Amino acid sequence: MKHTLKVYTLNEDRQWDDRGTGHVSSGYVERLKGMSLLVRAESDGSLLLESKINPNTAYQKQQDTLIVWSEAENYDLALSFQEKAGCDEIWEKICQVQGKDPSVDITQELVDESEEERFDDMSSPGLELPPCELGHLEELAELVASSLPSPLRREKLALAVENEGYIRKLLELFRQCEDLENADGLHHLYEIVKGIFLLNRTALFEVMFSEECIMDVIGCLEHDPALGGLPRRHRDFLTKTARFKEVIPIGDPELRAKIHQTYRVQYIQDMVLPTPSVFEENMLSTLHSFIFFNKVEIVGMLQDDEKFLTDLFAQLTDEATDDDKRHELVNFLKEFCAFSQTLQPQNRDTFFKTLSNMGILPALEVILVSGMDDVQVRGAATDIFSYLVEYNPSMVREFIMQESQQNDDDILLINLIIEHMICDSDPELGGAVQLMGLLRTLVDPENMMATANKTEKTEFLSFFYKHCMHVLSAPLLANTTDDKPSKGVYDFQTSQLLALILELLTFCVEHHTYHIKNYIINKDILRRVLVLTASQHAFLALCALRFMRRIIGLKDEFYNRYIMKNFLFEPVVKAFLNNGARYNLMNSAIIEMFEYVRVEDVKSLTAHIVENYWKALEDVDYVQTFKGLKLRYEQQRERQDNPKLDRFIYCFCVYLLSCVFTMCCKRNCTSGIIKTTLRLRGKGDGRVGLMVGWID
Repeated sequence: MKHTLKVYTLNEDRQWDDRGTGHVSSGYVERLKGMSLLVRAESDGSLLLESKINPNTAYQKQQDTLIVWSEAENYDLALSFQEKAGCDEIWEKICQVQGKDPSVDITQELVDESEEERFDDMSSPGLELPPCELGHLEELAELVASSLPSPLRREKLALAVENEGYIRKLLELFRQCEDLENADGLHHLYEIVKGIFLLNRTALFEVMFSEECIMDVIGCLEHDPALGGLPRRHRDFLTKTARFKEVIPIGDPELRAKIHQTYRVQYIQDMVLPTPSVFEENMLSTLHSFIFFNKVEIVGMLQDDEKFLTDLFAQLTDEATDDDKRHELVNFLKEFCAFSQTLQPQNRDTFFKTLSNMGILPALEVILVSGMDDVQVRGAATDIFSYLVEYNPSMVREFIMQESQQNDDDILLINLIIEHMICDSDPELGGAVQLMGLLRTLVDPENMMATANKTEKTEFLSFFYKHCMHVLSAPLLANTTDDKPSKGVYDFQTSQLLALILELLTFCVEHHTYHIKNYIINKDILRRVLVLTASQHAFLALCALRFMRRIIGLKDEFYNRYIMKNFLFEPVVKAFLNNGARYNLMNSAIIEMFEYVRVEDVKSLTAHIVENYWKALEDVDYVQTFKGLKLRYEQQRERQDNPKLDRFIYCFCVYLLSCVFTMCCKRNCTSGIIKTTLRLRGKGDGRVGLMVGWID
């Protein structure tokens, strides 16, 4: 019988990568010369895993549905079964090949010592633990500490602790020590329990993290001797401060217990256990795996609970839901989406498809409309939206275009997002920066799809410039109505917002060409942007210059004619002169813009600059940029005045060059190599030169 499972591999960051879902079977493989585990993909039957059951490999069974082992150095594998029965059957096959009892949780002892240590440990009987009594706690703490450096001794200690039910006895002693205020005993228990964590054994974790034991385990870890007798209050926090809120009732008691357990174990890992050393980090891999697979299981169970998700989205979109309740629902949805980030791509894909089918985007729209005045709700909505855009921007774009057929522009999801960005109350505009990045992703043609019947780029950009661009540019237009920035631009937060908008508009100039060109020319956007070069905030003035520089860099004559017609170099020249002799970013940015026009020989702009601004710039001699522009201009005029001369010189040089090659052929090139260069100096030079030389 084939059993459904997922195959995982442990990457360099000690995170589990999902290699796919498939069906496992066991059988003899001739090529590998032995019994092997075979996993074929559920989707297409391709081979996901072919692994020989090596008699000397240590296989571990964890949490009833996991089998973990190391295939080679730094290559760990895990099989996560859908059902316990499938895991048990494959585990029996592995144990049968290795001649082990299927009741064990690990098939081999992990050996990594010298031959002498190995002989000593293997020749000795199993580790004998001292009696679990108050008088023997110091002895037990020393035994645990001495066993940790040796893999074999760690394994024997783990087996002894497991087989003798030692953990529950230790926790009983802990309660006695607390009642008696026995500080020394509590310190010894801290060292013992910390050492048990480093044994890295799933069977022990399952006991320690059980409902009846986990709080006492946390209690043991409160009494760190390094704190000097002042215990931490982790249990107080978990029982009095941290509250589990069921915003939607969870009917499955197993799911509820799993959520409680995962939260507490995560808390132990992040807050209770001391920061592990490099040596200890590798000894906590099973703890990481325990949390990881718990999270995978929780997300899967919530996904499969249709009633739960239906109730969640129904209450989110219900106008009768009060603000406090909606606040809790939004925070839960945010945490739910954040939880999914631990999933591998295939699982995450299924997760977001489920949320999409349940109507997460319409729900998000309702959240934004109803919670615009609540900073926390807006922040949670931003996070949820970011998860959706990062997952599948095309899905978000499709929804936005579909809703435009039914709703006014003011309540479109994307315009609500833009309004959210504009209205960010954070002085540092943290939310606005995040939303600007998401808008940039949505309007980026690089992630838009094209099919035989339609092009997403054409459709969405046409929609965006018709329904959304006026909302995005509204703050820019409102603050640049005159020839100088409005009073609002003197405000640092407003200037930051305008800089963000300019950054997005600059991106559009680079990637949208046709749509943004029409918008800039028809709305006279560049003239309004250049008003900001007079801003007292240098970063905003530089953003305005960068916007113009990107437009000039396109070398598009439609843009050039627009610039010349409206004399849009005037505010740039004015900003340059007002900056004076200061050598700063403003100075460098403006000079670089003029230098680009000169080097690229943009004829129309060169003529416009010299004819209109030469008198203002002729005294600038610490760079040759402006004199070079004047020279370009004069060469253009010279060529325009003598068009026939240019053609005559060119023909003469070609004739002279042919004579040189004829002479070369007669000499058979025996005395050297002729190097001949025909140099046409510049596009607007008006002169042609010929250089002939011999290289002996």
